[in-house]
Amino acid sequence: MRNVQQRSINASADRLGALLDRVSTADDRLWPTPSWPPLVLDAGLTPGSRGGHGPIRYSVTEYEPGRRLRFSFDPELGLDGHHELVITAEGPDRSRLTHTIIGTTRGRMRILWPLLIRWLHEALMQDLFDNAERAAAGGLSRRPARWPVWVRVLRRVRSTRR
Repeated sequence: MRNVQQRSINASADRLGALLDRVSTADDRLWPTPSWPPLVLDAGLTPGSRGGHGPIRYSVTEYEPGRRLRFSFDPELGLDGHHELVITAEGPDRSRLTHTIIGTTRGRMRILWPLLIRWLHEALMQDLFDNAERAAAGGLSRRPARWPVWVRVLRRVRSTRR
């Protein structure tokens, strides 16, 4: 399985990278809370740090400050692989933020990924990209992301079950 989400943002790679460096801190302006479960890491962005968001568990495996952050999924999850955020300069005042998941599904994740998690993940990433654009570029260059109907249904069902 390979899932790539990306957005070009009218801000320098350094400016966007400063946001990446604050992920999972009290000053995190990138991760889309409170709409989504917070990303919590037990030792920050240090390789070996463990945590995740909601039921999705992983650990930091690589971190290049201001440029790249890679997480490997917890083996218990049923997804063998990793996901990462990468910042690429496209010019002095433009950069691209890319999130990539590469992995193989096992067990119940073979059903959960295509039916539920993929859709929720893509909505979360669009919210994260909106946050990145607001914080790094000073505002959105387009309309804010809107959750697809399927995501709204899944979230409503989940909140009803709580």
